[in-house]
Amino acid sequence: MLSQFLLEHIWWVPFFGLLGALFSLPWSLGLIRRSGPRPVAYFNILMTLLSCLHGTIVFKQVLGQPPQQLVYEWLQVADLNLTFAIEISPVSIGALELVTFLSLLTQVFAIGYMDKDWSVARFFGLMGFFEGALAGIAISDSLILSYALLEMLTFSSYLLVGFWYAQPLVVTAARDAFLTKRVGDIILLMGLVALTSYGAGLTFSDLRAWSEATALPPLTDALLGLALIAGPTGNCAQFPLNLWLDEAMEGPNPAGVMRNTAVVSIGAYFLIKLQPIFSLSLIASDTLLIIGGVTAVGASLISIAQVDIKRALSHSTSAYLGLVFIAVGLGQVNIALSLLLTHAIAKALLFFSISSVILGTNSQDMTEMGGLWSRLPATTTAFVVGAASLVVILPMGFFRMMQQWLTGGWNMPVWLFVLLVFVNTTSAISLTRIFRLIFLGQRQPKTRRVPEVPWLMALPMVTMTVAVLAFPLMPLKWSLWLHPLPSAVVFSEYSIPYGLPIMVASGVLGVVIGSVFELRRSLSRPTTFYLRFFQDLLAYDFYIERVYEFTVVAIVRLSSEFTTYLDKYVVDGIVNFVGKATLLSGQGLKYGVSGQSQSYLLTIMIGISAILWLLLRDDWSAIVGYWSELLSQ
Repeated sequence: MLSQFLLEHIWWVPFFGLLGALFSLPWSLGLIRRSGPRPVAYFNILMTLLSCLHGTIVFKQVLGQPPQQLVYEWLQVADLNLTFAIEISPVSIGALELVTFLSLLTQVFAIGYMDKDWSVARFFGLMGFFEGALAGIAISDSLILSYALLEMLTFSSYLLVGFWYAQPLVVTAARDAFLTKRVGDIILLMGLVALTSYGAGLTFSDLRAWSEATALPPLTDALLGLALIAGPTGNCAQFPLNLWLDEAMEGPNPAGVMRNTAVVSIGAYFLIKLQPIFSLSLIASDTLLIIGGVTAVGASLISIAQVDIKRALSHSTSAYLGLVFIAVGLGQVNIALSLLLTHAIAKALLFFSISSVILGTNSQDMTEMGGLWSRLPATTTAFVVGAASLVVILPMGFFRMMQQWLTGGWNMPVWLFVLLVFVNTTSAISLTRIFRLIFLGQRQPKTRRVPEVPWLMALPMVTMTVAVLAFPLMPLKWSLWLHPLPSAVVFSEYSIPYGLPIMVASGVLGVVIGSVFELRRSLSRPTTFYLRFFQDLLAYDFYIERVYEFTVVAIVRLSSEFTTYLDKYVVDGIVNFVGKATLLSGQGLKYGVSGQSQSYLLTIMIGISAILWLLLRDDWSAIVGYWSELLSQ
C-alpha cells in the first residue's frame, strides 16, 4: 500500500528540502541567468509541498498508534556499531507537519516579499537547507544524528541572518547570533558524549527506561542535566543566551517567521525529549524553572519598551518559550507540547502581519507608523487574530491551553500562577501598544499611501488566520497526539481556585493598560528621571550586553592578551634564543673549515682532550701522581 510505503520512507522528507537546496546552486552561483531566479522558488515550494503531503498521509496513519522506530546501520567496526534511528509517533510526525506547513506558507509568502531582491535563488536554497535540518530533528530518535542536524540548523540560521552580507550591522548580528548559539551547542555536545558513555547506543525513546534503571551519583546527574540544558537554552533564546534572537531580526522577514516559530520550537522539542534526564536531578529541574521564570518575566518587560516591531515580538517569543522551560522543569511534557504548538501558529501569523507592514512602509520603527487599519484590512485582521490567540481573553489558542493547564489536574504552584498572570498581562500590554502604534491613530508620512499586500503574501497570511481561528475547534481526538505520556506524570490534583477567570481578567487588564498607556512617537523621551531610567533599562535589555562586555568579553580579552604576551615574550623568546645561538655557533665554526686534514685531526684531539679534562678534572692529581710514580720506577 502507498501509505505503508510512505510510512517506511518517512526519512525521505528531510531530503526533499535538501534537494531543493542543491537545485538552487546553478542560479545561486550565477551559472544560470537567463531564466531568472523564479524556477528555484517554484521547485523549493514543490519540494516542501511534497514533504507536507507525505507527512499528512503518515500522520493520519500513525494517529492513535504506539510509537515505532526505524533503525538504519551507519557504521560497524569491531564492537562499534553506530546506527541512526527514526521515530514514527504522533508527536514526531506532528512536529514534522508543523515544520513543513510553516515552511510552505513562508516560502509562498517570500515569493511576494522578496520579489525584487537580486539573490532570491540563494534565499530559497538556504530555506531548503534550513527546512531539511528542521524536518530531520523532528523525526530523529538518535542523539548523535539530532546533534548533527542541530549543527546544520545553526549554520543555516547563520547564513540566513547574514543574508544581506553587504551591510556591516547584518554581519555583526549573524556573527553574534552564531557564536551565542555555539556556546550552548558545545556544552550540549559534552553532555551528549557523557550520556552515551553511560548508556551506549541510547536513543531518545530509551531515555525514560534508562533513567529509571540507572543509578548515577547525584553530582553526575546534576552536571549531566545542566550540560543538556545549555543547548536548548541557546536555541530557544533563554537567559543568559537570549540576545541572539533579537539581533537575528536583521535577516529577511520570511526567515524571521521560521526563526520565531519553528527554530525555537525545535530547540524546545529537543529539550522535551531530554526531560527524563532532568527528572534525575533536582538541581537540573530547578535550573529549568529559574531560566524559564527569569526569561519569561524579563523578556515580557523588555518587549514593552521596544520601538522596533520585530524586536518587540522576538522578545515575546523568548518569554513564551520560558513557559515551556517551566513546564519541562515540572515534568509536564504534555503542557509543554501544547504551549509550543499554540505559540508557533499564533506567532507565525503575527510575523506574517508585521512583515506586510514593513514591506509597505519600508520601516521597522513603530513610532513612524499609524492609521494603517483602513489601508491594510487583511493585515490588520491577521494581527488581531494572532494577538488574541496569544493572550488569554477570548476562547482561542492560549485560552484553551491555559484551561488545560489550570483545570487538568496538573501541579500548579502559586508562584507559577502569579508568573502566568504577569506574562499574560504584560503580553496584552505589549501587543495592544503595538496595535495602537501601527494600526490606530493618525497616519504618518510613511503610512499615507501604503497598499495592501499582493496575493502571494495575502494567501499564506489568510490561510494562517483561518488556521488560528480553527485551532480551538479542533476535535479532541486530533489533539491527543500532544499527550504522549500517561497521567503518571501528574504530580497532584491541585489547581488554583477561579484560575481561568483570573487569567481572563489579567488579559483584559493588560488590554486596558495598553489602551490608556501614553504613546510616544519618534524622538520623544519622558522628562521624569525615573520614567526615563526604566525606559532605558528595558529598551537596552537590562544592559545585559554591557554586563557581557565587562564580564565574559573582558575575561576573554584579558586572557587573550596574557596568552599573547606569553607567546611573544616567553615562547618566541626561547625559540628566538635557540635560533640565534645556533646561528652564532654556526658562524663561528665556519672559520675552522680549512680543507686540511691535519687541522681537522688537531681539532678533534683538542676536543677530546677538553672533554677528558672536564670529566677527569677532579681525579687529575691522582692520575699525575700515578704516572710520576710509574716513571720513577
